[in-house]
Amino acid sequence: MEEFPIGTLQAVCLGSSIAFSGLFYYIYRKKIKTVDKLAEAPQIALNKNLVDLLNATPGKCLQYVVIEGTVQPVGEPLSSQFQEGSVGVIQKLVLREHKLVWNSLARTWTDRDRVLHKRVSAVPFNLVGEDRASLRVLCPLEATGPEMETVHEKFHQASYGFTDLLGQYLSGEKPKGQLETEEMLKVGVSVTAVGELILDTDRLLKLRPPTDGSEYFLSTSDFESLRLEQEGQANGWRALACGCVAVGVAILLWVGLRYHRRLLDRRERERMRRELEQMWAGGGQGPEENTCVICLSNPRGCVLLDCGHVCCCYSCYQALPQPNCPMCRQRIRRVVALYQA
Repeated sequence: MEEFPIGTLQAVCLGSSIAFSGLFYYIYRKKIKTVDKLAEAPQIALNKNLVDLLNATPGKCLQYVVIEGTVQPVGEPLSSQFQEGSVGVIQKLVLREHKLVWNSLARTWTDRDRVLHKRVSAVPFNLVGEDRASLRVLCPLEATGPEMETVHEKFHQASYGFTDLLGQYLSGEKPKGQLETEEMLKVGVSVTAVGELILDTDRLLKLRPPTDGSEYFLSTSDFESLRLEQEGQANGWRALACGCVAVGVAILLWVGLRYHRRLLDRRERERMRRELEQMWAGGGQGPEENTCVICLSNPRGCVLLDCGHVCCCYSCYQALPQPNCPMCRQRIRRVVALYQA
């Protein structure tokens, strides 16, 4: 049995497609579980009746709920370093370097960036709802989101001389400059929170990351937009998984087709070999089995190459209108005459 003709490149591509499809499917399953949890989570109004509701709940805990409110700091809020009067409860400062890198394969300069410095600060804050009812948000930096507002963005252009230009072309890197940004979750912004709601011993409502491992959300959009966004992400991961599976199937089909063609070629060569062995075996053939297939009178007297068929006499070969084998229609490259002793 001939070996399955899969090369190193095909094996690497097939293994990569299987690995990536498995990874993307695993992420998809996690995302779709999150979407299902969001669809099942109860939406609770933040008001003073919420304390009584939790008092009547076993364990004074609701494992996964959706609740909305406006952001208010517990103490002093964070002030913007660049925009006067902007205050918030979460602040993110990022300094990012942008540069051009020479791509020798594409023969062009491509834009690259890397983070030089990043600092995230947060202060305790509450979500305030109806009747001034408040809810303390715990571990906000562990949550997915929130989408913060950019309060400052400035690009510092790089400057360089002739020697710097020469060094850049030799090294293949050309600095463009540094981008300085500041983002804040401002006081007074409406936030949709999804997590585990508990009632503390001091009758203080708190929202924390779910203890069952479900995803913790803080979003500045409404709940329906949050759910649709998570559903879109899940569909995106599913599409990637299906794409990798399709690539793997295409590789297997291509290799299988090549294997099938090799088997057909091998069988054809075996058949031709048996024909030649029978021809040269001697007295086992009758006169009609060695007769030219064209004139049906003269003995077969030449080998047609490259196909190797011995099917006609030399005179009939010369009379062919086109140089194609009468048996397989393959083009005749050259002819070798047969001389039987």
